[in-house]
Amino acid sequence: MFEKSKNAFKEAKKYIAGGVDSPVRAFKSVGGTPVFIEKGEGAFLIDIDGNRYIDYVQSWGPLIFGHADEETLKDIFEAARKGVSFGAPTTLETELAKEIVELFDSIDKIRFVNSGTEAVMSAIRLARGYTKKDDIIKFEGCYHGHSDSLLVQAGSGAATFGNPSSPGVPKDLTKHTLLAKYNNIDSVKKCFEDSKDIACVIVEPIAGNMGLVPANEKFLQDLRELCDKNGALLIFDEVMSGFRASLKGAQGLIDVKPDLVTLGKVIGGGMPVGAFGGRDDIMDMLSPEGPVYQAGTLSGNPVAMAAGLSTIKRLKENPSIYKTLEKRAKRLTNGLKEIANEANIALQVDVRGSMFGFFFNEKEVKNFDDAKNSDTKLFAKFHQEMLKRGVYFACSQFETGFISTKIDDDLIDETLKKAKEVFKGLNG
Repeated sequence: MFEKSKNAFKEAKKYIAGGVDSPVRAFKSVGGTPVFIEKGEGAFLIDIDGNRYIDYVQSWGPLIFGHADEETLKDIFEAARKGVSFGAPTTLETELAKEIVELFDSIDKIRFVNSGTEAVMSAIRLARGYTKKDDIIKFEGCYHGHSDSLLVQAGSGAATFGNPSSPGVPKDLTKHTLLAKYNNIDSVKKCFEDSKDIACVIVEPIAGNMGLVPANEKFLQDLRELCDKNGALLIFDEVMSGFRASLKGAQGLIDVKPDLVTLGKVIGGGMPVGAFGGRDDIMDMLSPEGPVYQAGTLSGNPVAMAAGLSTIKRLKENPSIYKTLEKRAKRLTNGLKEIANEANIALQVDVRGSMFGFFFNEKEVKNFDDAKNSDTKLFAKFHQEMLKRGVYFACSQFETGFISTKIDDDLIDETLKKAKEVFKGLNG
């Protein structure tokens, strides 16, 4: 069933470190061999063995309109025909920036980069430059990319491998990173008591890298107050939740305004992209206007800008998409929970817009400690069996799933039918 993928993985390991270009893709937490993809079609992935999967990963979030979306491809091809990179300004950058700024009350100006990691790294440097302070607060299980200061108790791939801190990260850097517990304001207060040199608090308002774990709104409000009281900036990492949880990301669901926001994924329509933005007085600290340096040869790449513009414009024109996607996500997760209950298997589920998550866990998951108490072995068995039946879920318990517009009720019902078979076997 996976023979060509097995051979492709063996070949890849000869030339690519670990055989993959991002650790979680190696399938180590779920067992078996990663499937190598030939192409995507709407709701589906097709691997090099010819197996077809209903895809609930959608490139880890960007493809809200599904794989090989015709309208997005048309705009990509049109941009590419004019040239794939100039290293000079284009009006496409301004057009996409304007669309985003008009939607986010917390963003007066924005700057495009090439990845979520780069966006967060740059936002933190900007926060340090603005406040003239060195320390940052992050939360256990929140993943903000792989820059040195942030690989401390990270979720996602770092959690999958049971290695929340990475070798190669100098202690002199991580000493400036204070760790707090997600959804626990007392732990944040303790950090502010321990340091008077805190530049910023960075948080995923909807955590997606320890599985889907939304922050409590009161917790975020308290963060806002603590930052104001202590002269620190509040950064929302919405690389994942931006244009996924709602048209305005998490900020469309909660009444809390950050100082800086990081974005990625959907704003590039599947092309490599990232961005960070915030208040005028903060963003004006960036070079060439101010002293905080940040640059990138491919930043604002015209092909990525065209793909993002195509995606964002359609979402703005059809905001009801989010209600439809949320309804389908709930159909899936509620269905999974019902089937699990019938099989006497504990399952916790949650949904935010087109994002969904589920944990094999007896208790509601509110933070990274709760997430780590999930039955990852059971998740691995579930993942393997669903893959055999043509359903592609994220290959880690500590990741989030996504619904695209191409995944309809019939495909969800088909998924649930297959899940029912699997749950019976898991409990057998």
